[in-house]
Amino acid sequence: MLNIIGAIVTGLIIGALARFFYPGEVEMGWLTTIALGVGGSLLAGLAFHRGRGGFDRPGCLSSILGAMALILIGRLLGL
Repeated sequence: MLNIIGAIVTGLIIGALARFFYPGEVEMGWLTTIALGVGGSLLAGLAFHRGRGGFDRPGCLSSILGAMALILIGRLLGL
């Protein structure tokens, strides 16, 4: 149960940071922001999996970049 709550809180933080750093206005609600952050973390984990767990700065930066990539993909697809 705590893993799910941690993923939601982390997703919210990562998603909010990705929306902040993405150039231009990104209009979406809180649930979409959470999904964006969790999806960005998963995307970054698949792309840059190093076999380590836990919290680290490179992992957070790659999660933010992954979430920003999802914003870009969504805009290109017209979502």
